[in-house]
Amino acid sequence: MAVKQFKTESKRLLDMMANSIYTNTDIFLRELISNASDALDKRHILSLTDPSITSEDPKIHIDVDKKNKTITISDNGIGMDKKELEDNLGTIAKSGSFEFKSELDDKSEADIIGQFGVGFYSAFMVADNVEVLSRKVNSDKAYKWTSDMNGYEILSDKKDDYGTIITLHIKDNTKEKKYDKYLDRNEIRSLVKKYSDFIRYPIEMLVESYDYKEDGKSEKVEKLEVVNSMQPIWKKAKKDIKPEDYENFYMQEYYDYSKPLKTIHYKVEGNTSYSALLFIPSQRPFNYYTSDYKLGLKLYSRGVFIKDEASEIVSDYFRFIRGVVDSDDLSLNISREILQQDYQMKTLKKSVDKKIKTTLENMMEKEREDYEKFFDNFGTQLKFGCYDGFGVNKDTLIDLIMFKSSKEDKYVSLKEYVDNMKKDQKDIYYASGESMEKIKQLPQLEKVLDKGYEVLYFTDSVDEFFASVVNTYKDKPFKSILKGDLDLDSKKEKEDLEKKSEESKELIDKIKEILKDKVSDVKLSSRLKTYPACLVSDDMMSIEMEKVLRQMNQEGMKANKILEINPDHELFNALKKLNDNGEDISDYATLLYEQALLMAGLELEDPSAYALKISELMLKAIK
Repeated sequence: MAVKQFKTESKRLLDMMANSIYTNTDIFLRELISNASDALDKRHILSLTDPSITSEDPKIHIDVDKKNKTITISDNGIGMDKKELEDNLGTIAKSGSFEFKSELDDKSEADIIGQFGVGFYSAFMVADNVEVLSRKVNSDKAYKWTSDMNGYEILSDKKDDYGTIITLHIKDNTKEKKYDKYLDRNEIRSLVKKYSDFIRYPIEMLVESYDYKEDGKSEKVEKLEVVNSMQPIWKKAKKDIKPEDYENFYMQEYYDYSKPLKTIHYKVEGNTSYSALLFIPSQRPFNYYTSDYKLGLKLYSRGVFIKDEASEIVSDYFRFIRGVVDSDDLSLNISREILQQDYQMKTLKKSVDKKIKTTLENMMEKEREDYEKFFDNFGTQLKFGCYDGFGVNKDTLIDLIMFKSSKEDKYVSLKEYVDNMKKDQKDIYYASGESMEKIKQLPQLEKVLDKGYEVLYFTDSVDEFFASVVNTYKDKPFKSILKGDLDLDSKKEKEDLEKKSEESKELIDKIKEILKDKVSDVKLSSRLKTYPACLVSDDMMSIEMEKVLRQMNQEGMKANKILEINPDHELFNALKKLNDNGEDISDYATLLYEQALLMAGLELEDPSAYALKISELMLKAIK
């Protein structure tokens, strides 16, 4: 038979398949093993209705011949006749698997992996010549299909049993690619473990071969080993799995010395069917909040590995999840780049996200201690998820958010906070700081706590951003006790403060003039009890936000600072007397501001000058 040329369109597609669609040459073995598994499935399905077809001892065999530079993948599946070799391999992207499945009864549960007919041609990524020797079940004729990617020919041949043998003649090395690595048995074994470990049929490899002699007779002995596990843990029934099985799988797979905090094993059937085994780590990886962190979710299709770090099937705000998702409906024989655009991936992602969210909600309600451990590790990620994208996901995540608060220093959810609000309380109060201990020392906290209001402690750098985007919860606005007017005074208290402000107007105006380059305003305040003064900001940017932005090297962004003075403090009364006596109060006003600056956790512009002023005033007092 003369060599047939591929059609121009097919040749172009073949070049694309071998050089463009698949970006990782390693997956050629995955594709060929999947095709072999496919052939075994077909033979088994036909044996159920045709007594003349047996399906005994199904297996896939791989052999590596370093000397002759070949890799052989064989199976005892359904095989192909001459027409099928012509149709399935001579016509690019025609899938025998797809046609076979479409001919079955609609109720059939045949699990055919390859339906796009393109995976076979990935062999040409590593081979410059491919041979396919096949004999179909119930046929005594065998045929060999041979191609060097330019054309192909099909010739009659001999084969002792049913099935298919694919022989790859590996390319010579180039500067860019070392193809001879595929002639290393250990390399092939590791690729099988990585990509095809859970193919349902045994994949055998030759371990050693030797001649055995006894009584003058010589016999060739081959020692084989099965290199795949065949049944993944996530495909097993939950009743057949012990807790330690889950734990061992997790710790071995992710090199974690700690057991997972939570295991999520479930199966979904529907438009997009899949099995999933997910884990919430009990400890945050040391590099979790760095660019070096790799997502720990793996994607499989019918037990065949597709890719690591499958960010397409889980939202970034759930990136702490580790585990496996194995879908029955994903198209295997297409590249990962195309896979990312598949609408099925979006459906899968939506379902996985929903399950994770439901699990976390149940943990918060029924396993509070575990949920708080989780939140200690990954709560910042959820808060960032609320803030990211201008709050597009805030409704999804908001009820998973918790903060420590002034009420017993324990975590409280926003729902719990609002449910426990006093009848006269209009806002959700919060205070920002580096730690709970420092927040508790804030002068601004006194008045709010005296009123009996609970205050949330914002200690993460993302918290201020979170509040600015989320803005409200159940129609209750977030209100910083470090910003603006809290409107906590009674009518009488407001009248008293207004009177004191009017009486002290001259002094306040003088302090404003002294501090005009440092603060936007100076005024008397009723929010203070013990302390003489404090700094707050207007309703735009908070002082804490300024500190966060400074850490991000955005020095130009500053809060409009307001110095609030306690009119009932002895220091203010002393300052008033000095002013009434015509004494210069510049140093005193500056020190008052700088004390408030320190209490706000901000740096002094000139610490040395501050120390000298303190020394001078101390000496004056002693004298």
